[in-house]
Amino acid sequence: MALVTIFALKVTDLEAATQVVPQTDDLILQSIGNYLSDGKGKCGNGAGFLAATDHFRIDHNDITCDTGYYNVDLDMAVEIQITKHAGAASDKWMLHEVDKGFRTSLGIPGESYGPRVIDGHTIMDFGAGGREYRWISGNKVIRIEYTDLQMEKPEPIEVVKAYLAKHPSTLAPLTLKQLRSAENITTWIKDEMDRRMWLCDKWFMQLQLRKIEEKEVYQQAVKSLNIFLDYREKYYRTEAVDEKNLIAVYLDTNNGTGIKAKLKEYKDWWAVNKEKSINL
Repeated sequence: MALVTIFALKVTDLEAATQVVPQTDDLILQSIGNYLSDGKGKCGNGAGFLAATDHFRIDHNDITCDTGYYNVDLDMAVEIQITKHAGAASDKWMLHEVDKGFRTSLGIPGESYGPRVIDGHTIMDFGAGGREYRWISGNKVIRIEYTDLQMEKPEPIEVVKAYLAKHPSTLAPLTLKQLRSAENITTWIKDEMDRRMWLCDKWFMQLQLRKIEEKEVYQQAVKSLNIFLDYREKYYRTEAVDEKNLIAVYLDTNNGTGIKAKLKEYKDWWAVNKEKSINL
């Protein structure tokens, strides 16, 4: 059976038309041990899996490339995604956003998530129904994942090591104790609240520059305001329902003035309360 019939290449968040790239410096387009490659990759404009974090990339282009491997003996596909970030202002949130997918919606590290050291490199590891490995190498984000619902198959460790050799992790050493510490969690929560205010400002700046339609800006801003309010309610004991209902009305009526006024109100509140302790 031809390799193309037993291996399906998954491409995530390639926002522009993709093209087959026979050679690329970021992907390994040869087989790695028993993990077979069809020698193909796909690349295009897009933030890759970070798009799900609301990574802001309207003012620049990130390039995401995907490929994969198939182990016939294990009947297991391994998917690779590498995103090369452009060095824009949003890159300051890169580590936060890479880490975000392994936390709950309110910022607590998941039970199956922890740091891991492979060949001296610190990476992020999530194991449940398979395994996902993530790390940062300079301005690149690397994700490797596979499915194993029963968690019985051996890890594709040779694939992980091959990509670590090509793209060494630049993550700082981190222990599981440090990851789950109150200090780490508190910092992450406050960073997410900061990021949501920052995202609102970035969207409104695009509107000011007349690069984005009003409705999209308002939708994106309200999304971040709602998440900010969820965190404020959980960790600062401030009821959110009335505020969320009000900004929903502003969105429905295309009331950008009301949305911007609420953004300023929340930013002023955050400036006063950010340094206060929170109850986890």
